[in-house]
Amino acid sequence: MNTSLEVEYWVVDDAGDLVSPDTLLDVSPQVDPEFVEPMLEIKTTPCGSMAELREELVGRIGRVVDAARDRNKRLVPLATPLNVAPADIPYRDKEGTDLQRRIVGPAFDDARVCAGTHVHFERSNVADQLNALTAIDPAFALVNSSAHYRGERILECARPFLYRRSCYETCPEQGQLWPYVDSVAEWEQRLEDAYDSFRERAFERGVDRATFENEFSPYDAVWNPVRLRKAMPTVEWRSPDAALPSQVLRLAAEVRSIVTRADQHGTIRDGTAVPTESDAIIESNAVTDEPLHLPTFETVESITDAAIRDGLEGAEVRRYLRGLGFTPAEYDPLADRMTDSRITERRAKKLRLRAADRLEADLERRRVRA
Repeated sequence: MNTSLEVEYWVVDDAGDLVSPDTLLDVSPQVDPEFVEPMLEIKTTPCGSMAELREELVGRIGRVVDAARDRNKRLVPLATPLNVAPADIPYRDKEGTDLQRRIVGPAFDDARVCAGTHVHFERSNVADQLNALTAIDPAFALVNSSAHYRGERILECARPFLYRRSCYETCPEQGQLWPYVDSVAEWEQRLEDAYDSFRERAFERGVDRATFENEFSPYDAVWNPVRLRKAMPTVEWRSPDAALPSQVLRLAAEVRSIVTRADQHGTIRDGTAVPTESDAIIESNAVTDEPLHLPTFETVESITDAAIRDGLEGAEVRRYLRGLGFTPAEYDPLADRMTDSRITERRAKKLRLRAADRLEADLERRRVRA
């Protein structure tokens, strides 16, 4: 199953202040600007094996990191910039984002402080792929890289809270997790319904039809954790934080294995609604040539809430992830290393630079192994 990655990183100068990528965007056609100025996105092409994906991701990030050092800049693998207010992070495309903010509301600004990782899978048995990715949604806790917002420790996993519960609270169909589906047709009907409701919301806020339809299509008017991408075409998982390359690759490998099993053997939704008593699911999923057993969607939502609140500290979160085939003990989330209840501007700059050091050390270890 061809797999590709998109990783978002903050760009800072040698003092730890957020800055524009500028000429870093010219390093490769696979480096793109993001919708806020001090962020860039590094993409891989679709890769047929994890070895190929590792080599390509590490090589691309490494080239951008080297170019950044030549320009007295660094890349920072954190989900939030820790203490910066959204208003202090400028939009790159002000016209387009102003329109979205007008429709969604002022809380849309919280998206400005969110950096994440997107994993794309070649479309095959799409309904089973979508359902598997829906069930594994709480796995974002494995690579959680920030618990802070505006200098305050808010919840263990700050980014999914800000993006889903704050930014898209008033437009849940646009940014929150959707239930399981029985078919692609059902998914696409939900997509049309979400688009219609978003369009009506736009009209209520004075956006004219031509302006709205020029900016948004049904596939481009949702930013959910799990998406179908028509242009690529892929099934996309958007839940994880920005994180170290080694952690992103470990997570991508485990998710790819689970999605491949769902694609080849199908899925069965027979889970219990009690997360801590899912022995039947754990035992069933230990057999890799049988359908993937999924918990109820209510359980997914419950564990997602627990993951946002507690991260991997939650015993029910770890048990749930083990039940789906993950190995939580092999992860070391960056957020767990930042235990401050409050972070000053000076401290945030130091922590950004420390995260940049860890990114560069992580790349160097992978280069040596190669």
